[in-house]
Amino acid sequence: MLALNRILFKWLFSLTENIQLSANLSTSIVGLSIFIIALLLLFILRKIFVRFAHRFAKSTKTEWDDILIKYKFFYSLAHFAPALYIYFNASFANLQVPGTEELFFSNLQVIFLRISEVYFLGASIFLLNAFLSSVNEIYNKTFSFAKERPIAGFIQLIKIFIYFVGVLILISLLFDKELSKLFTGLGAMAAILILVFKDTILGFVASIQISMNDMVKIGDWINMPSRGADGDVIEINLTTVKVQNWDKTITMLPTYSLISESFVNWKGMEQSGGRRIMRSININMSSVKFCSSEMLKKLEKFVLIREYINDKENEIAAFNSTLKIDPKDHYNGRRQTNLGIFRKYLEAYLKNHPMINQEMTFLIRHLQPSEKGLPIEIYVFCKDQRWANYEAIQSDIFDHILAVIPEFDLMVFQNPTGSDFNRFINNQ
Repeated sequence: MLALNRILFKWLFSLTENIQLSANLSTSIVGLSIFIIALLLLFILRKIFVRFAHRFAKSTKTEWDDILIKYKFFYSLAHFAPALYIYFNASFANLQVPGTEELFFSNLQVIFLRISEVYFLGASIFLLNAFLSSVNEIYNKTFSFAKERPIAGFIQLIKIFIYFVGVLILISLLFDKELSKLFTGLGAMAAILILVFKDTILGFVASIQISMNDMVKIGDWINMPSRGADGDVIEINLTTVKVQNWDKTITMLPTYSLISESFVNWKGMEQSGGRRIMRSININMSSVKFCSSEMLKKLEKFVLIREYINDKENEIAAFNSTLKIDPKDHYNGRRQTNLGIFRKYLEAYLKNHPMINQEMTFLIRHLQPSEKGLPIEIYVFCKDQRWANYEAIQSDIFDHILAVIPEFDLMVFQNPTGSDFNRFINNQ
């Protein structure tokens, strides 16, 4: 371009016979043409090179090249050619014509060099950003352990470092300062930088602890009431953890909050093979009584507890006869109760339920009686952990229990309502 500038200058000088005017016009025309050619070069590369890269990526079976296309890696790469073109042709302004030393265009070479260097710096940052984003997605889609060991936080830290160094280099280029002196001056700004990047530093430390201790991974169901989060983790990065709640809202948690605050991770439940059912029914204690022979005959119709009732009755009869207690003695001898038989029925019913995990904790127990009756708690584990299925199975179980309770001459406790008072008044 320098040779073109000289030729154009000689031609213009032959027409105008004015050194300054000819130098200004020739340098302006050549400088403008450099920018136009750089833009054309960028346009051609995007139309040809980038399109070819897109078509090639679609024709291959590998996924990594599609991810590079997604993050515009090749678009960023196309910017390097114009930047290099401007850099290597910046010498066009070095016309060295006597009488033009004081012209503005005598410093134009330095200006073009700075423009090309800034352009190259920006293209490099965007290219590295696209590359790192692609690496993160390729890692997540390629490796099975990516959910347990996410690298999004480390990728973000590298990006922040690149941006930080990029800003320092930009300042060095624009103000013509040595980069080493800028780094030296950062010592005085350390306290300010720590304050500005406090969340980033805390997040980085938390990301390492979360990853090393396997506390949370993408796809885990976590519950943090203090932050209003209850749902699946869909993203973990340097400063935030994104949780999609069950109502489809999104809660953003600071990464360091998972270290400094308590939360529940339901991963253990999902890996255990069962989901806990822990619910109680309050029995009206006034309905608890000894079983008469008629009631025992009635309850023997339940196949699940028929053998238990007969065995228990024989055991009680043998015990009472040993102590010479009259079978009609309701106070000194042993007798079966409707509540005891009901508990045994619940146990047998759940033991035979196909969706109850028999390998895990299985418990039917009394809780502390209160003014609301005697709670009978069911503590078992459902095989199906999916929320909707789990709730349906749990509901079916308690539907059956509530319906079968009257067969044992038991009543469920509930506070009286207006209809209960009306019924009482009508019966008087």
